[in-house]
Amino acid sequence: MKNEIIYRAGIRIRNPSLQKYFDFLIDSDRWDLERLEKLQLEKTRELLIFANRYSEYYKELFKKVKFKPKDFQGLQDLKKIPISNKKDLLKYNKEIHSRYSFDKVFLSETSGTSGEVLKFYRNEEWDSFNRATMFRGYSWYNVKPWERNGYFWGYNFDRAKMIKTRVLDALQNRFRLFTYDADEVRRFAERLKGATYLTGYSSMIYEVARIVNELGIRNEYDLKMVKGTSEKIFESYQDEVRAAFGRRIISEYGAAESGLIAFECPEGFMHINMENVIIEEENDEIVVTNLNSRSFPIIRYRLGDYIKLADQGFRCPCGRAHPVILEVMGRVGGNIIGNKGIYPTLTLYYLFKNLSLVRGVSLSYQAVQKEKGKIILRIEQNSPEYTDLIKTEIRKYFKEDVDFDLQWGVSLRTKYGKIKDFITYIDQR
Repeated sequence: MKNEIIYRAGIRIRNPSLQKYFDFLIDSDRWDLERLEKLQLEKTRELLIFANRYSEYYKELFKKVKFKPKDFQGLQDLKKIPISNKKDLLKYNKEIHSRYSFDKVFLSETSGTSGEVLKFYRNEEWDSFNRATMFRGYSWYNVKPWERNGYFWGYNFDRAKMIKTRVLDALQNRFRLFTYDADEVRRFAERLKGATYLTGYSSMIYEVARIVNELGIRNEYDLKMVKGTSEKIFESYQDEVRAAFGRRIISEYGAAESGLIAFECPEGFMHINMENVIIEEENDEIVVTNLNSRSFPIIRYRLGDYIKLADQGFRCPCGRAHPVILEVMGRVGGNIIGNKGIYPTLTLYYLFKNLSLVRGVSLSYQAVQKEKGKIILRIEQNSPEYTDLIKTEIRKYFKEDVDFDLQWGVSLRTKYGKIKDFITYIDQR
């Protein structure tokens, strides 16, 4: 009861519109597709008119391509607007920001996987709607945001920020793990007995689950949800996590600049938050429009992920009409450079997906290229017995053009950062 009171007092101060949006999203959760699409149409028109009026960047862009927001008739008209990317958001940051005077804005900062720091302001309604969307996903698992929770995330060692982190954790009834030290993991596992849910980087959840299982300190947890975010969730993680915490990792998909895009339902499918975003698929890449982004409009933004959408006729057993992202296939990155040919990084996804589906072998991996025609393939599992199997798959996709050095039993752990499935040191300009 005390934690709920603190939570509700906090959102009244920080996010006064959150409860209103949450109530709306609980209602729209069971709308039919036609009604959801009508809502998207209305919100898109409002966003485009607002951006044209208050954002110098979009005003000039619309003028350049002869796009008139007041003539917007359907979502197909969005394709008249050029796609933007992170470089655009960085280069035209000041011009993209709206000149409108908002009652409250929050500074958001993200480097993502590119290493380039993007700073922008989110208006309170945008921030609140995004949080409300996340909490609706929690409700699918009967989880209340104020309930006790464990947290795997980054940690700043600056003393002032450490104190701030601990205060914020206390207010949000959460506790986090700071190191992979065995004693720290033991203490965390003990505290997790009283928790309702667990969230954080999927690689960190997996790593701690592995340590918990190795130490033999598994407990009878009463977790309703284990949520992974910000990273690809390898299928090879699931058995370890299920053994340690009693549940598989479910996916929350989004980014700071795009907002929350999709949330996995109890049936195992990621539903697109149609009330929050519009999703397009261009050459297997996701393009996002955030319908609540007034202070820093995000319109047809290439996020940098490969995705696979379900067919239009697909209907999830959970009954929700919101379309489904079947899989986030990986980050769009530099190409793999062979001695003669060039290969998209998505090739690695298909190689390992085929191993899983056809051969029943689930592996987590990271490919590193430092020189032309050579790849270091780091594999988390220590299973060299699969070497010939992997080399057979490699030849299917790369023939003899790329030499792969397989390294087994390599920890992909990072220092509280995201795992990339492909890293290149080759200048590809």
